[in-house]
Amino acid sequence: MTVLVVDDFSTTRRIISSLLEELGFSYIHQARNGQEALERLGCGDIDLVVTDWHMPVMDGLELVVNMRTHPETASVPVLMVTAESKREQMTRAAYAGVNGYLVKPFTAEALQSKIQRIVARLGDNHLQPTGS
Repeated sequence: MTVLVVDDFSTTRRIISSLLEELGFSYIHQARNGQEALERLGCGDIDLVVTDWHMPVMDGLELVVNMRTHPETASVPVLMVTAESKREQMTRAAYAGVNGYLVKPFTAEALQSKIQRIVARLGDNHLQPTGS
């Protein structure tokens, strides 16, 4: 499984990438904003996107909306990882097409649980860490 981590803060990208590695994911790419993420998604080998909401150039919500309107990225699952904890934001994200929502700060266990829920809901067996 190949994961794309999208966040404008390099430290956050590194933390999330490290947590994913601890969970057994070995193919992890990074992008600084939604525009970079779309460019990376154009390669067609991303199985899961983990994105922040607030970023310059293109935010996470715009990224998801854009992904859902293109056939080649419409079915790629997205986990939104953000400090936005209000129900209204969660609802907006769900309507945009986000598959899971995780509020910062979070633990490795919470990240793993959200990814497992996305996988179970989608019934997609290829969305597993390489160590599983």
